[in-house]
Formats: sequence, structure tokens, C-alpha cells
Amino acid sequence: ALDFEGVDGMGLNGLDRDLLRTIIQNYEGGPVGIDALAATLNEEVDTLVDVVEPYLLKIGFLTRTPAGRRVTVAAAEHLGFALSERNHGRGAREGGEAGRGKPGQGHLW
Repeated sequence: ALDFEGVDGMGLNGLDRDLLRTIIQNYEGGPVGIDALAATLNEEVDTLVDVVEPYLLKIGFLTRTPAGRRVTVAAAEHLGFALSERNHGRGAREGGEAGRGKPGQGHLW
């Protein structure tokens, strides 16, 4: 039933994955401000803050810093991107695809 709703094995739905993928691909893994993120996703800030972020923060896939939101290595790997702490925030060279990504499929340098 959850597969039908687009929920993956970690409990992420399409919007959760879109938010993480957007930070990785458009904002080099972060940090990115919530207003810029909402505009990129065409979503309301309140939806992201009240609905999407709490679970991503709880499972350790997203962090909030004074400079903005950042994805974690675990989140990137779940979506099929290779992201190391050393390279975090330097830009996406290739991207994985949510739902069919395999760890190491994409790379962030």
C-alpha cells in the first residue's frame, strides 16, 4: 500500500525526495535558505517547515544551520548520490534518481 502512495523504504514520499534532490542538485548539498528552497520547489514555506522538514530532521537526512538547510551524507546515499563530508557543498557533477538510485550512482565533488 505504501508503494502505491510513493513511500519508499525509509518512509519518504515524493515531496520529501524532491526537497532532498533539489538541495543536492540545485544548491550543491546546501546550505540553502528556506525561501529559496520553497521557490525552487514551488511549495509554500509553511508546508516545507511544518510538514516535510520534521521527519527529515528526525531521521537525520536534513540539518538546519544558521546559513540554511543541508542534506546529510545518509540522505544523499539513499537517493543514489555519493556525497562525502569532505566534498559536501562543492557541487553536483552527476545525479542519481530517487526510487531507483543505487549508492554511488551519482557523485558530488
